[in-house]
Amino acid sequence: MRLLANLLTKFVRRGTLRLYDAGGRLHEFGDGQDPTITARLNDRSLHWKLVANPELYAGEAYMDGTLTFEEGSTVTDFLYLFSLNRAGLASHGSQRLLRRAWRGLKRWQQDNPLGGAAKNVRHHYDISDELYRLFLDEDMQYSCAYFRNPETDTLEEAQRYKLIHATSKLRLEPGMSVAEIGSGWGGFAIHLAKSTGARVTAINVSPEQLRVSRERARAAGVADLVEFRELDYRELDGRFDRVVSVGMMEHVGTRYFDDYFGKIRDLLTDDGFAFVHCIGRMSPPGTTAPFIRKYIFPGGSAAALSETFASTERCGLWVADMEVLRLHYYWTLRHWRERFTANRDKAKALYDERFCRMWEFYLASMELIFLNGSNMVFQLLLSKKRDAVPVWRDYMIDDERAMLATAASEHPLQSDESYARREVT
Repeated sequence: MRLLANLLTKFVRRGTLRLYDAGGRLHEFGDGQDPTITARLNDRSLHWKLVANPELYAGEAYMDGTLTFEEGSTVTDFLYLFSLNRAGLASHGSQRLLRRAWRGLKRWQQDNPLGGAAKNVRHHYDISDELYRLFLDEDMQYSCAYFRNPETDTLEEAQRYKLIHATSKLRLEPGMSVAEIGSGWGGFAIHLAKSTGARVTAINVSPEQLRVSRERARAAGVADLVEFRELDYRELDGRFDRVVSVGMMEHVGTRYFDDYFGKIRDLLTDDGFAFVHCIGRMSPPGTTAPFIRKYIFPGGSAAALSETFASTERCGLWVADMEVLRLHYYWTLRHWRERFTANRDKAKALYDERFCRMWEFYLASMELIFLNGSNMVFQLLLSKKRDAVPVWRDYMIDDERAMLATAASEHPLQSDESYARREVT
C-alpha cells in the first residue's frame, strides 16, 4: 500500500479521496475539499496494480467488483475526481515511464490493416443493436450531437441538429453522388437521401450495422437512393461529388492516415469536396487510454490536429474549412450515460453485471475527458481544388437556417424521460 499511497498523494491535489485498502484501513488524499469520494479496495493485488497501470486496472477492478464505492459515491464521481487531477497523475515518475512505453508501442496499438480493421470495428459494433437502442436517440446516431441549447435540447433534437449542421456544409443537389465512409446504422445516409435527393453509397465493415441500416432505408422509403455495402474504405472505387465520413477516422490509426486521406482525394470529382467529422485532441500526439483500447475500441485513436494536417498536406488536399466542437460531445455523452443508467436493468438482461460495469466506466470516462481532458471534435471540409468549396462561409449559415425552419415544422420530438422508459422491441 505504501507505493499506492505515494502515487495518490502526488495525484490527488484537488478534491478528496477517502480510500479503504484491502485490509480495511482508511487513507485520505487530497486537499480536504469537495468533491469527496469514498472507495474501497477488495483485492490486495490492487495495491500494486493501481501503481503499475492505474487507468487500466481501476476500470478492470470496477468491472470485477474489487473496486467499490461507498457513502453515496459512484464510479462517475470517482472518474470526475480523476479528471480534475489528470496532470498530477501524468507527472508521477512511474506514469511518465508508462506513457513513454505507450508512445513507443503506438504503431502496433493503432494497427488497422485491411482485414484487421474489420475485426477491431466488429469488436464494438457487432453486439446487439438492442443495447444501443437503450441509450442512443431514435435515429441511432452514435457520434457527437450538436446542441443549440444544452440546457433544454433533448438528445433527439441535438442529433437532428447535427445532421442539419453537417448537411448545410455540403451544398447537395438532387442526383448528386455521395460516398459515405463508415455509415454506422445508416442515419446520415438516409437523412442525406431524404432531405437532398442525393444518391448515397455507404460503406461499413460491421455486418450487424449494415443489416439494421438496410432495414431502416427500406422503412424510410429511400432504398432506391442509398446502397449499403460491406467494404473497407480502401476497397471503394469510383468518383463522387461528395465524400462524407462521420466518426470513422478514429478507427483508421495514424499510420494509415495517408491511406485514408489519399482515398478521399481519389474518390472526389475535380469539383467535389469531402466532409470529415472526427474526435481529436488539442494536445500533442498521444495514445488511447488503455481501458478504452483494450475493452472498447481496439485500434482506435483520437488524432492531434498536427497529425491530421500533416497527412492532408502530404495528400495534396485543401483544408477549405474547419470547425472545432469543444463541449458538444461532453453534453452528448452525458445524455448517453444517463439513458444507459435509466435502462441498466434491460442492459443487464441482455448481457450481465460485468458488461454493465464496463459500459458505465466507458461512458463516464469518455464524458469527463471531453469536459476536463484534451479531447474535442473537429469537422473538416477537404477538396482538391482551391475553390471547390464556396469561398464565402455564408452559404452554411443560410442553408442551416432554411433546414432548421423546415425541421421545426415537422412532428414534435420525444422527451428524454419518455425515451428512457420505452420498451425495446
